[in-house]
Amino acid sequence: MEYRQLGSSGLRVPVLSFGTATFGGTGPLFGAWGRSDETEARRLVDVCLDAGVTLFDTADVYSNGASEAVLGAAIKGRRDQVLVSTKTGLPLGDGPQDWGASRSRLIRAVDDSLRRLGTDYIDLLQLHAFDASTPAEELMGTLAGLIAAGKIRYAGVSNYPGWQVMKAQAVADRQALPRLVAHQVYYSLVGRAYEADLMPMGADQGVGALVWSPLGWGRLTGKIGRDRPIPAGSRLHDTEQFAPPVEADHLYRVIDALEAVAADTGKSVPQVAINWLLRRPTVASVIIGARNEAQLRDNLGAVGWALSSGQVAALDEASAVLPPYPHTPYRQQEGFARLNPSLV
Repeated sequence: MEYRQLGSSGLRVPVLSFGTATFGGTGPLFGAWGRSDETEARRLVDVCLDAGVTLFDTADVYSNGASEAVLGAAIKGRRDQVLVSTKTGLPLGDGPQDWGASRSRLIRAVDDSLRRLGTDYIDLLQLHAFDASTPAEELMGTLAGLIAAGKIRYAGVSNYPGWQVMKAQAVADRQALPRLVAHQVYYSLVGRAYEADLMPMGADQGVGALVWSPLGWGRLTGKIGRDRPIPAGSRLHDTEQFAPPVEADHLYRVIDALEAVAADTGKSVPQVAINWLLRRPTVASVIIGARNEAQLRDNLGAVGWALSSGQVAALDEASAVLPPYPHTPYRQQEGFARLNPSLV
């Protein structure tokens, strides 16, 4: 297993990490993803650790805390062997203190997560979504206090707009507070919007990407194709309404390219899709998920080998989309290629 620095921090993380949204799954979304109990979760953690996957990602909103509780049970007795990442900020109830990133909410949420996880510290805490009602000064001051108290080691965000990350970093710099070091983002061969603003921002600001849903919300598993509709037992039947959208023609163009590269390499479609992501700038770790050991072992096969430059080019071409304004304005104008060589 390869390990990389998480952004500009000193924390080294494996290039593959394990997402535990399938642990203790309940409800229409998380229940469809998976329902691993403590026994199965412990086995999946065993397989991960044997492969060098030491970072486990969860969130308080996953099945109303059940994912954290099951993960805590699965790592009991081996806390020093793992890195624990969790997220907070999304609503867990209807009360005024049940959502967001206020000082009151964050302190209580961290204490609740520590209790469910059965640990006295969290390696990486991420704000699950941008809370416009909490000033950046309050947010960064609270995170600094949690770090000083030893309750969390590092802080990051998830699904944040770039301008808010920059605002938080500016507050940290101005007040000599710890900076954000991670951004958990949606990124895949059928979802490359991350590249327009957030990737160059991450490279400039030392914010490493933790990639969620690297298989495009289950669309790049190799089970779907031009003449292969969504299988009867696929979770997509229940969860597609929550998924980032993708046009059918674009999806099939990417799948065609993935299947061609998979045939060339002897690897599975998911392995190729994940390996492509591991070559992308700013990516520190790709979060893989699995409902069972077979899926996990297949995803683990995404490391230990490399795509050729020609294979990467084929995947790049098939998955390319025109970035939004103002990243590619007036492409046809003379001089654009000289000003923006990386965009043409």
